[in-house]
Amino acid sequence: MIRSLAALAVCGAVLTAGGLAGCSDNAPPPGQPTFYRDLAQPDAVLDAAAAQSMISGYRSNNGLGPVTLDPELMQLAAAQAQIMAAKGKLDHDVGAPFQERIRKSGFDAAVAVENIGAGYHTLAEAFSGWRDSPPHRANMLNGSVTRMGIAAVYTPKSKYKVFWSLILAAPDEHRG
Repeated sequence: MIRSLAALAVCGAVLTAGGLAGCSDNAPPPGQPTFYRDLAQPDAVLDAAAAQSMISGYRSNNGLGPVTLDPELMQLAAAQAQIMAAKGKLDHDVGAPFQERIRKSGFDAAVAVENIGAGYHTLAEAFSGWRDSPPHRANMLNGSVTRMGIAAVYTPKSKYKVFWSLILAAPDEHRG
């Protein structure tokens, strides 16, 4: 179910959302964290704050500082997830190469990296897949990044159902 670029193959443990697919309002059961919310359904909404907390916690456990949500990076991630979903293709360059997208966005990045994914139905699954993939893990544990944007887009016509984009970056404080 999970496919990725050959150079960025995602493998490893995938957490399941045990029974959440049947929830009609897409809300996790009481007491259940939102990172188990099934996003493979219409009107599903990713909890970006939960993603930021999860990634910052992972970074903290590895001796790194947190990342904060950035509106520009959120828009960039949303655009990438949307175009991958529209084309049904998991590819960093499906709309334009990543570095070109960053440059054209107006986000003056000193460093910027991107993780993409498809087929993960929950934030927990996407995070686990990225954590268990050396290139994706390296992006999440990049010591230079301080900001992030994340998006998940549902598309019923695709075998993957959900396309993901995570952009981690740091602004260039020396330009201006």
